[in-house]
Amino acid sequence: MGEIYDGGVPLVEAVRSGFVESVHRGSAVVLDAAGSVLAEAGDVTGPVFPRSSNKPLQAIGMLGAGLRCSGADLAVVCASHHGEDLHVDRVGALLRRTGLAESTLRCPPDLPLSEQAREALFRAGGGPSRLRMNCSGKHVGMLLACQAAGWPVDGYWHPEHPLQRRIAATVEEFAGEPVSAVGVDGCGAPVLAVSLTGLARAYLRLVSPAAGPAARTVAEAMRAHPELVAGTGAEAYDTRLMTGIPGLLAKSGAEGVVAVAVPGYGAVAVKIDDGASRGRMPVLVSALRRLSEPAGNPLDAPILDELAELPLHGGGEVVGSVRARW
Repeated sequence: MGEIYDGGVPLVEAVRSGFVESVHRGSAVVLDAAGSVLAEAGDVTGPVFPRSSNKPLQAIGMLGAGLRCSGADLAVVCASHHGEDLHVDRVGALLRRTGLAESTLRCPPDLPLSEQAREALFRAGGGPSRLRMNCSGKHVGMLLACQAAGWPVDGYWHPEHPLQRRIAATVEEFAGEPVSAVGVDGCGAPVLAVSLTGLARAYLRLVSPAAGPAARTVAEAMRAHPELVAGTGAEAYDTRLMTGIPGLLAKSGAEGVVAVAVPGYGAVAVKIDDGASRGRMPVLVSALRRLSEPAGNPLDAPILDELAELPLHGGGEVVGSVRARW
């Protein structure tokens, strides 16, 4: 594993009216079902912050600490939810289990990621809240895990807190490498740096038949309730991927990160260097199309065609697309 992330190569281009107006650089790694590297681009051994792609691993750490959660509740603990009512209602019910006030959550007040949910909130006279913040489920899960373990709730977000030490150990176990840096995520919780190869390796373990009970519980919850992991709109790409390809596990993160695994096929991790979220899906589709079952059956589904190119608009019409160059 490299000591620093050296940056990637041109992976994505934005083509408007037949003219390439922007190029996004990044890195990507594709692992087969046995964990061997099938393809790679850029730096796949230097550390990156996976951001919210770490959430399934954080949830496994919470379960190891004693969190009693499954199904839809656990899905929203793993979520970067879009702040729709179905998310806020679920997180609010979990918060009531703690007996604590919303102000106990470290995540800052925020508006929904969903444009439709934002507009509905404004029409109703509402505004930013901690429950609407996309990481609120994770934070409530952390509170519940602390209570289950008998650990103090105060300072649950500090890297030296027993819960965060357990989560860090879980990330290292699943990634198969040490955490090389600890930062503060956008929600205030720790974010742990690993390589893209380590991230893909962790996701491959999440969907492996040999996965432990906690990993199976997390993967099953996310796949059974994909609308809680992201949202119900067209830009809820994790939801659309998990709905469109049975068994697929997906979790995007900020700054252009996404990790995906498919049982029997393999795993992928992507990082767009400039953090542009629009670059993730075309590269991910290109990477997923490199996967095949041991019998030689390539991974294929209509959702891959839908996400292979994202439209660019001009004058209210589609005039180009964002597409993979790799």
